[in-house]
Amino acid sequence: MGIEITWLGHSTFLIGTPEGRKILVDPWLEGNPSCPEAFHEVEVDAILLTHGHGDHIGGVFAAADRCAGSIVGIYDLTTWLGSKGIDGGKLVGMNKGGTVQLKELGVGVTMVDARHSSTFVEEDGTVVPLGEAAGFVVRFSDDRRLYIAGDTSLFGDMRLIGELYAPEVAILPIGDWFTMDPRQAAYACKFTGVATAIPCHYGTFPILSGTPEQLREELARLGVEVVVVAPAIGEAVEV
Repeated sequence: MGIEITWLGHSTFLIGTPEGRKILVDPWLEGNPSCPEAFHEVEVDAILLTHGHGDHIGGVFAAADRCAGSIVGIYDLTTWLGSKGIDGGKLVGMNKGGTVQLKELGVGVTMVDARHSSTFVEEDGTVVPLGEAAGFVVRFSDDRRLYIAGDTSLFGDMRLIGELYAPEVAILPIGDWFTMDPRQAAYACKFTGVATAIPCHYGTFPILSGTPEQLREELARLGVEVVVVAPAIGEAVEV
């Protein structure tokens, strides 16, 4: 069995491991205008959080109750989540450069850099800083590696992510305005050396104007051979 990836709209993904376990990335479920209702109460074995913006953790409080295992994020973010009532026994705070082993899933998770802000706006308008944005390299039991870039601009050290961790597949934002556009994402593919790219953070709102076809065009312009897999929302693809 391979790695199954289901796009739930925006930057929310459900990842199936070779053993059939489920990892939820950046849970923005019920409030996400793109997320199918059938996934609003999905039960999972782990959650990965790239940063604290509401369009990435807006569903984490409800999803935490349906998560059987670890909730992984940068230390500042997980500490805040614990102060808000999420079970501290599930929270795994880490920082960039570190690797944690989710032994119950047979998965290793390395936190890598991302270039973006990370805050949460409370109901009273208070802006809470939640550390830095991050990405992840997930290493599965069959030694396959998935790079989850999170919200980020292009940065040169993506080359080091490629050299150190050799991911085969990358989930990359392409929407522009708040993250990389398709041209930058094409360079991210070149820097990391991935064979497959799955675009995200586009199309949710008109302002997020990048498209998968533009990514394919930019890759062709660079002469980089990468397969762009752009699943429909709610569609599972095996990579």
